[in-house]
Amino acid sequence: MKLKELISKNYMQAFKEKNVVAKNLLSVVKGEIQTIEKNTGTENLSDEEVLKILNKTAKSLKETIEKTGDAESKLQLEIVESYLPKQLSKEEIVAKVNEIVASGVTNIGLIMKEFATLPVDRKIVSEVVKEALK
Repeated sequence: MKLKELISKNYMQAFKEKNVVAKNLLSVVKGEIQTIEKNTGTENLSDEEVLKILNKTAKSLKETIEKTGDAESKLQLEIVESYLPKQLSKEEIVAKVNEIVASGVTNIGLIMKEFATLPVDRKIVSEVVKEALK
């Protein structure tokens, strides 16, 4: 099942269960998907495009949590993260960065490019890379 279909299905389920937090969040995500589909003229966004929307939503929720510590935002973040692929841990990132640096690559851009297709928090990768190259 495509990610977009899964979100729609879960939206309906949250609506029926009267889960207001999930319903409102998934409604916003569905709206973003529909807006991008309308603007690009495509009927079905790929899972990669939907993941970009979910990553953007997760990032804004994390910023909200940092500023306010809002419990509802934490709940929404858990819902969004359930759709995202499992992120690499900081330990896994450190190991991969050390492996890349040991192979002789010292350019931050080239190291970051290695992580471009992996499910990682780019901010953590950047911090680890800068620390490794000191």
